[in-house]
Amino acid sequence: MTHKPGDMSCDDFQDQLADLIASGEEISNHPHLKACPRCRALLADLQTIAEAARQLIPVEPPEDDLWDRIESAIRKEENSSTKS
Repeated sequence: MTHKPGDMSCDDFQDQLADLIASGEEISNHPHLKACPRCRALLADLQTIAEAARQLIPVEPPEDDLWDRIESAIRKEENSSTKS
């Protein structure tokens, strides 16, 4: 059964929520959210949790020589396996 986005049930919307978030689109304007305070609250809670999680594990850029060290380790591993 096909629903217009505004007629979508909470279960249907929540089933699609991960895909909607992953799409990168602004979902706060989704018709279901405009009509449903329960799902708006859920989205707000998820956004709060996501922001808190980002603060727990700061994103640090890799060290400048990371790829060189990885390549060196791979070569050492290849060399040691070919000598065996």
